[in-house]
Amino acid sequence: MIIKRSLFLFLILLCPALKAQVNVEGIDYSTPRDYKIKKIIFTGARHTDMNICLLLTGLYEGETIQVPGEKISKAISNLWKQGLFDDIKVYATEITETEISLEFNLKEHPRLQEAPLFSSNIKKGDVDNLREKLNLAKGDVVNDNVLLRSKTIVQNYFVDKGFLNCDVKLIEKIDSTGNRYGSKLMIDVNKHSRVKIRKINITGNDFLSSVKIKHKLKKTKESSVFEPLEGLPKFLYTSLRDYYKYDSTDFLRAAAKHFEDKVVLRLLKGAKFSEEEYTKDKASLIEKYNELGFRDAKIISDTIIKKDDRFIDINLNLQEGKRYYFRKVDWIGNTKYTASELNSILKISKGDIYNLKVLEANLNYNPAGVDVSSLYMDDGYLFFQATPVEVAITGDSIDIEVRIIEGKQAYINKVSVRGNTKTNDHVIIREIRSKPGQLFSRADIIRTTRELAQLKYFDAEKIQPDIQPNPIDGTVDIEYAVQETSSDQLELSGGWGMGRIIGTLGVSFNNFSTRNFFKKAAWQPLPSGDGQKLSVRAQSNGAYYQAYNASFTEPWLGGKKPNAFSISVYYSVQSNGLKASDASRQSINIWGASVGLGKRLTWPDDYFTLYHEINYRNYKLQNYYSTFNFSNGTSNNLNYTLTLSRNSIDAPIYPRSGSEVMVSVSATPPYSLFSSKDYNTLSDSKKYEWIEYHKWKFNTSWFTKLAGNLVLNARTKFGFLGLYNRSLGIAPFERFYLGGDGLSGFALDGRELIGLRGYSNNSVTPRNNEGYVGGTIYNKYTLELRYPISLNPMATVYLLGFAEAGNSWERFKDFGPFDVKRSAGVGVRIFLPMFGVLGLDWGYGFDKIPGMDGANKSQFHFSINQSID
Repeated sequence: MIIKRSLFLFLILLCPALKAQVNVEGIDYSTPRDYKIKKIIFTGARHTDMNICLLLTGLYEGETIQVPGEKISKAISNLWKQGLFDDIKVYATEITETEISLEFNLKEHPRLQEAPLFSSNIKKGDVDNLREKLNLAKGDVVNDNVLLRSKTIVQNYFVDKGFLNCDVKLIEKIDSTGNRYGSKLMIDVNKHSRVKIRKINITGNDFLSSVKIKHKLKKTKESSVFEPLEGLPKFLYTSLRDYYKYDSTDFLRAAAKHFEDKVVLRLLKGAKFSEEEYTKDKASLIEKYNELGFRDAKIISDTIIKKDDRFIDINLNLQEGKRYYFRKVDWIGNTKYTASELNSILKISKGDIYNLKVLEANLNYNPAGVDVSSLYMDDGYLFFQATPVEVAITGDSIDIEVRIIEGKQAYINKVSVRGNTKTNDHVIIREIRSKPGQLFSRADIIRTTRELAQLKYFDAEKIQPDIQPNPIDGTVDIEYAVQETSSDQLELSGGWGMGRIIGTLGVSFNNFSTRNFFKKAAWQPLPSGDGQKLSVRAQSNGAYYQAYNASFTEPWLGGKKPNAFSISVYYSVQSNGLKASDASRQSINIWGASVGLGKRLTWPDDYFTLYHEINYRNYKLQNYYSTFNFSNGTSNNLNYTLTLSRNSIDAPIYPRSGSEVMVSVSATPPYSLFSSKDYNTLSDSKKYEWIEYHKWKFNTSWFTKLAGNLVLNARTKFGFLGLYNRSLGIAPFERFYLGGDGLSGFALDGRELIGLRGYSNNSVTPRNNEGYVGGTIYNKYTLELRYPISLNPMATVYLLGFAEAGNSWERFKDFGPFDVKRSAGVGVRIFLPMFGVLGLDWGYGFDKIPGMDGANKSQFHFSINQSID
């Protein structure tokens, strides 16, 4: 039987939220029948693809279904679950004895025309943060769930900031003009006043005072002290308090105005209330009690009392319980080490305060030293377990039994690397201390992680060793996951020197590959991946000054041992700009080369390296009347340098632990001791035809992690330039120039430029009537407190505060290690892989420089690649 198409419908109700009408003629609901679907159409939806809707229903034309039946019910349910529709109706547009045509009428939820708007009283920074949290964009569906979620996110955001009474209203404006996106969403926020903690009342505490407990609540602080202040009559205190409604800032300011120095004011910070931080602070408080031996300490109750719309009180009721002590520690299951040996590592004696945190650290992982776990795991016992159990409690004393499962020693089966897309495998593998066939060692894994970070090819924060043990055969696979980061650097800068602008262009390719130099496919843009370093640099201000240098380093000469081979060449010319053939030309030409070989040592430990270098430099002067003691002639500097250094820092860019120590000596042959010349009668050009000296340097740098990523860095530097022959005197070459940013001037005579913040460039350097003569001895001390803003390897940023002191002297007899120029200040360091470490510091020099009024006090300094260090 055919039913009129326009008025017959049936609707299968599955979800209570669906709006439905049931008015079907000719269908017996008590006796379902089978129909073949003749046609399926969708109406009412403008933004949803019809093919997707059909796919979601699970129905298809030609299919036989039962009406009424489960398949149509399931089709409606599937469409409803998508969250795209406000209403779904199903019509039978045509029915015969054997066939049926269906129409799904869909009413869509509106969609956003643009990102949500916020009321004008919300700051831009908050708007940006909220939009990121909401993650709503043009075209997104707006339904009840989205609105509820958005309101909750906004409200929680401001509650966490201390606005506990904030009101959030979502105003949705529907566009009925047929626009594709039919809704505009305005989020109106009334933050009201920030809710502060007026008073924290603590009861039940005997061992810890209320002051100490409040100090332990790091993020939960009182806004002020509201007891009557010294010198303030109670009636005035009451009237002021009521007038300012407990606003601590205005209240105390008014009290100070009325009573000046007679009033004792105490302003406390961080008064806003945050439920999340309060929960953390409570846990931290109980943890502190546990560390002090109060293992049963607990918070019996805590109550938050609303005083008014702006202030709350917190009542904290504690139960400290009894203080406990260690009495005896027994070891069960240990065969590798005796109880005495294990006790020496555990470092817990009878009568020590019962501190489970210390017990766990000394058993399993102690970042400050050796623990029992590392003792076993560094000897292959990967499956080692140590479980402390309380076996007896007598009075205030507790007996501990440490139950050990030593397991078998595990051997390394396979070592692999994952994530390197540029650096070749062999460059990474040669730095890995974990080798197949060796016993497993946790120390080797920690050391490998450090060595890979020192390469600077990978993100040091994301080097992750994946340890995959196989207890069945007693082996372990280790995979080191790395993430490549850029290590090449570009130097492009302009500066002012010799009265002109000087431009510098330099490139350093820190992961170069000579092996692939002649392979066309490897130039992307340069052959790379073998860990070699190639550096080229040029500097010029036109015809008056040019300098060029190039260097190459192979860190593993021969590929089998960590013997670093390096070679460099350089050339510079400074003149008055006239041609070389002109007799009036004034110039100095310098060229030189050096060859070095470094070796990693195994004694005293394998953090030591020994480096040898032979360096030759030639000076040719023509009518050159500055810097040197003579104006025409040639000088030669042939020297040998031996450097012993130790580097155990954990990361190259932002170290948190470890140290760097370096001692070096550079020496030329003592020509004058084997010569019969009378140096008292020789001209300076003849005296210094072959330069002679011996030069000693000693540097240390220590890093200590204080809390979190806050790091203290202590540095010292010392340098001394000596002579062989007193009649010849100390050469005017290779001297020390102290002060400023360490970037100023030209090192034409081999001078060393040492930064000292808070003083102008070179100002802390010996002078005579003709200018600076350079120091033959200097020292420098530095303390820096560092805190990172970003540890992203593509943009590492940290702030620092420093105290610094140093001085230099022309004669050794004038040297005084504590006769120094002092300074202090703040700075910032930014590491960009392309440019290296850039720094900006402000320093204040406390000590005057004789004859130089503006050399100290407030000074700004710019540094490149740690030039100030």
